Amino acid sequence: MSRHRALFFDIDGTLVSFQIHSIPESTIHALELVKKNGINIFISTGRPIQIITNLKAIEHLIDGYITTNGAYCFAGKREICCTPILSIDVETLLKDATQKDYAVIVVGEKDIAVHNYKDIVDRLFRVGFNVTNIDYNLPVEKVLHQRILQLTPFIPQPIEDLLMPQLCNCESERWHPEFTDITVKGTDKGSALKAMASALNIDIKDTMAFGDGGNDISILQSAGIGVAMGNADDHVKSYADYVTTDVDHDGILNAFRHFNLI
Repeated sequence: MSRHRALFFDIDGTLVSFQIHSIPESTIHALELVKKNGINIFISTGRPIQIITNLKAIEHLIDGYITTNGAYCFAGKREICCTPILSIDVETLLKDATQKDYAVIVVGEKDIAVHNYKDIVDRLFRVGFNVTNIDYNLPVEKVLHQRILQLTPFIPQPIEDLLMPQLCNCESERWHPEFTDITVKGTDKGSALKAMASALNIDIKDTMAFGDGGNDISILQSAGIGVAMGNADDHVKSYADYVTTDVDHDGILNAFRHFNLI
């Protein structure tokens, strides 16, 4: 039996298929088997906890969550880390969005709002990712008094390149060509994995991370073993220790078998 006792999974494109908007049956079965073998299961996602709505089939198996690309992490009721964005950077980004007329999802610790709403938000999140619980009419002012964990501007790479030098305390984790996730500098899935492992007395050598997007690179590098999905692009795969098949072709199950986890 493998010694790896903590597995970290991205959601979209790793656990959840972009084709069927749910977790393939082979993945559910594989996760049930590793859980029976005493291996801990963690989520590692760019999604805020408020819109993690597609894991109901495996919620009972999950030991903890890395959310908003590492800005907020918890295990059970225990908060492991929370890294809010400074108000000056929030104000700068929202002002830029107003001036250049693009939308921004503003993620607070309790609520989510959309600044300067555009149809692209609905097209990508409701239609593309099956996220149906964002209230587009919620005033952004209701969220701004909370700790802001993540900002998601709907901008292409060239606009991001102009924006980021203005946000001195932030960094960008792009995993989609039409938007990026912005968090506090030094906050990513890799740093969150280290924080989780330290808090829960897990040896980094005993961790394995699975992902398919650009925001998974840091955790693929930080984990004891990094596994890229077959549907990841070549740049992401280059950072992995192993490349499995894609999410729709038993990628998780095949990786577990390769590493003798089941």
